[in-house]
Amino acid sequence: MKKGLKITLTIAGILLAIVVIALLGLNWFIADSKPQIEGQMGLSSIEQEVIVIRDEQGVPHIEAESDADLYRAQGFVQAQDRLFQMDLARRQASGQLSEVVGSAALSTDQFFLTFSLRDAAEKSYEGYSDEAKQVLAWYAEGVNDFIAHAKEEGKLSYEFSLLGYEPKEWTPVDSLTIGKYMAYDLGGNWSTLAIRHWALQNLEEDKARELFITYPEGDPAILEANKETSVQVGANFPLEVMPHPFNGSNNWVVSGDKTVTGEPLLADDPHLGLSTPSIWYQMHLQSPEQNVSGVIFAGIPGIILGHNEDVAWGVTNVGPDVQDLYIEIPNPENPYQFSYDGEWEDAEVRSYEIAVKDEESVPYEVVVTRHGPVISDILYDETNPEAVFSMQWTALEPTQELQAILEMNKSSNWEQFESALEQFHAPAQNFVFAAKDGTIAYKANGRLPLRKQGDGQLPVPGDSSDYGWDGYVPYDELPTSVNPDEGFIATANNQVVDDSYPYHITDFWAQSYRYERIAEVLEASDELTVQDMMDLQMDQENLQARRFLEQLLTGLSTTEAGSTYTELLSKMESWNLVDDKESPFPLVFNKWMKKLPNVLFEEQVPEDIYDMMPGKANITDQLLKLYADGETSVWVEEFGGFEAWVEASFVEMMAEMEEKHGEDWSEWQWGEEHLLTFDHPLAGASPLLARFLNPTPVPIGGSGITVQAAAFNEQGEVTHGASWRFVADLSDLSSAYHIVGPGQSGHVKSKWFHNQVDDWANGTFHETRLDGEYGESYELRLVPEKIAN
Repeated sequence: MKKGLKITLTIAGILLAIVVIALLGLNWFIADSKPQIEGQMGLSSIEQEVIVIRDEQGVPHIEAESDADLYRAQGFVQAQDRLFQMDLARRQASGQLSEVVGSAALSTDQFFLTFSLRDAAEKSYEGYSDEAKQVLAWYAEGVNDFIAHAKEEGKLSYEFSLLGYEPKEWTPVDSLTIGKYMAYDLGGNWSTLAIRHWALQNLEEDKARELFITYPEGDPAILEANKETSVQVGANFPLEVMPHPFNGSNNWVVSGDKTVTGEPLLADDPHLGLSTPSIWYQMHLQSPEQNVSGVIFAGIPGIILGHNEDVAWGVTNVGPDVQDLYIEIPNPENPYQFSYDGEWEDAEVRSYEIAVKDEESVPYEVVVTRHGPVISDILYDETNPEAVFSMQWTALEPTQELQAILEMNKSSNWEQFESALEQFHAPAQNFVFAAKDGTIAYKANGRLPLRKQGDGQLPVPGDSSDYGWDGYVPYDELPTSVNPDEGFIATANNQVVDDSYPYHITDFWAQSYRYERIAEVLEASDELTVQDMMDLQMDQENLQARRFLEQLLTGLSTTEAGSTYTELLSKMESWNLVDDKESPFPLVFNKWMKKLPNVLFEEQVPEDIYDMMPGKANITDQLLKLYADGETSVWVEEFGGFEAWVEASFVEMMAEMEEKHGEDWSEWQWGEEHLLTFDHPLAGASPLLARFLNPTPVPIGGSGITVQAAAFNEQGEVTHGASWRFVADLSDLSSAYHIVGPGQSGHVKSKWFHNQVDDWANGTFHETRLDGEYGESYELRLVPEKIAN
């Protein structure tokens, strides 16, 4: 027995040693690809020495003697920290993911090839000025300098090894394609049109009417076309590529009349997907031509949001109707021809071979009518359909947003900044602006279509020249405000114009609760400070609960569920309406609100249609307002009335929460069902990778409709919110305040990989300076290769 035990222990020891050695080897392998952040590196692309100083948050401060070297260094440094993210982004937007991840990405590739982002980027490139093309080329040179270094030294980041490929050279069109992807993520209303078409085809008119925010009664021909001609919707659509329904943001600017310093304050927090690494990359760029700081999407030169020494700016999404669907009638004898004004018109056919890892390439066609690509093939699979949808979209036209960004970076006043904005067309954004001269301003910027008929709420006939676009809203007639009497300007994807505005923007604005709370706080004080701006970005007061909680509790009070949960309902009446992570009441309210549309529509709206259906929260608000005003809803009355609807959704929600968190609701906490995650794109491949790449989940407060935006999914994960928080004090633009969760670096071994997760949860900002006072820092000198050698 002793001999056997000794042998067993020896084998166990050897196995343990092998595991330890393997783990040490893996750790060394991963750590070996960490970016070099100190010392000297020789680059073939630069002409003079460039200094890159990373501060204690990992923010790179790039100091160059020319713009040429500045943009080359920007490309190099971004690639150091984020090359894998950049490569995945250009591949996804270009329809080239299957080449490196396999057939699981095939439907995604087909979707983005159909949406034609890369094609639009290529056409946009031709319209850029020589100066902007040169910036794109300089930036690409810097990225390719890093790729060449990493390949030569065997130091490409570990993700490339996991997937078994090396990145191709970077091109200017790659950067523009990522820009077009952001237009896709922020500028979509096509699915709204498709769902409304389905509703008119499959529901009684009074029910369909309630799924519209404003029913288009003034367009009987368009309504009739949608009722008479069927286009199938739903079925095969890849839901994972749908833009998040909460894509929006908060921004505001306050005049010096309402601040302690007497100078303006500006705040911005764009709401996008929360992931590892962040969609934003924070940088400071300095040359004799400019000194600008802020954030940019990894893969693009310049600074899109932030400040320089004279001005600061931020954005929210306007959310206009910039995508129109056309009901196209194909030729039964030729699927590449479509009816137009009584004749068959040839469509453009783009043929692709989608490379698929370890498999044969897959042929794929994109058919493009005079209006745009036919998108029905990514919605369903049907031979010889009666009709198909094509899509017209502002972002598929040649646009030059990067030229706007480069000019914004060097602007010193509102006149220069507004002139730069004239080239920023897609996505349409609410820009707020402040200058050291005291000016505060706002512009809803971007191309807003003028339609021959209709207002963009429904698909229109594609076979007639009576429909289509007839230009855009003139630039000088876009919604604009400069130094308003109120002393502040705020937007939160809310309605930015009233009925007097002569042009259509959209009928589908975001819920107004964030804007109302921001305005409430800003109106209440004339001595606002930087700290007040930070606190407001973290505000968790729930104005939706302020509006509807009493109505819901009253509706529930006479039901059986009301009798069962008397104590809970009594306590909720005195809830302070703050979505505090430690309180049970935000959990009950927010989950209840999510259940209301689900129980109302689940019986009559197929699951695939329901999953695609945008604006469910807006529709719920609209139905609740009807009953608050003493009116009724066809949907609700058919369900059994207001009390039955309220009770059924409450009972179903409580059953799920009791199963998940126990029957004692007093022990529940909102944070148990509201966890900040920052998931890595590779984490879904295995639990081991998730443990390795994702931060520990953090319970947080707020919700999808509070100023501290934190939208959650069915699993209780907060996947969407303030991707960047920013506050600038115009009394001193030598610095500004930021949070970029989860951190600056995309490398798992970097100390800046997840170092801002708790900062994001707690609202702890870091100061980023422009004046060389960077505190604890790391200096890397980039020198021309001939000098380095």
